[in-house]
Amino acid sequence: MEFRDKIVVITGGAHGIGACIAEEFAREGAVCEIIDIREGDHFVGDISDSKVLEAFAAEVLGKHGHVDYLVNNAAPLMKGISSCSHEEFMNALAVGVAAPFYLTKLFMNHFADGASVVNISSSRDRMSMPETESYTAAKGGISALTHAMAMSLAGVARVNSISPGWIDTDYTIYEGPDAKQQPAGRVGNPKDIANMVLFLCSDKAGFITGENICIDGGMTRQMIYHDEHGWKLEDRLH
Repeated sequence: MEFRDKIVVITGGAHGIGACIAEEFAREGAVCEIIDIREGDHFVGDISDSKVLEAFAAEVLGKHGHVDYLVNNAAPLMKGISSCSHEEFMNALAVGVAAPFYLTKLFMNHFADGASVVNISSSRDRMSMPETESYTAAKGGISALTHAMAMSLAGVARVNSISPGWIDTDYTIYEGPDAKQQPAGRVGNPKDIANMVLFLCSDKAGFITGENICIDGGMTRQMIYHDEHGWKLEDRLH
């Protein structure tokens, strides 16, 4: 078990993709330290607050003295330009970009040999729907932050990011157009992301750093034009 007794820090690890990542690491023998805003048997706190991050990092290092893997997974608020306030937009950037930066900085001098940082971005870092500005900006930011940190942490930790597409955290099995529109033939689930996180933290990925891997069933590679291959544009009502 490659991850036996490894110390894994996961933000937003109490639900959804983060919980699946924690479960998969635990299955491989790792010790998971989770911070989440939801109540539960983990460190509870709002990662947009630097003092909360400092307290969490101090607790982790006090217990273990080092960190092997850091997974910055917590999701920012998604609101659009019509409704998102300045305060909400800044909160999204704090959760989605500033917190991963600062938590990595807090652990930087305490990473074990072979350490790895994995940031969870989104396929929205390269494509958008209307009224998603706060989330999209944060996810674009974490993708760029990834390759910057990979250079700064060279020799200390490898840093990569994953951009999930449509991931159903309830493991719903979709049929019909929802599934068929995906080149892979189905909607994704949290294990699709967790499997890649574990791979990127493993020795098998030892020559990969500064990379972003999009796991979206091929959707962002699919060219869509009106009236070709069955695609039809329906005008949005304004």
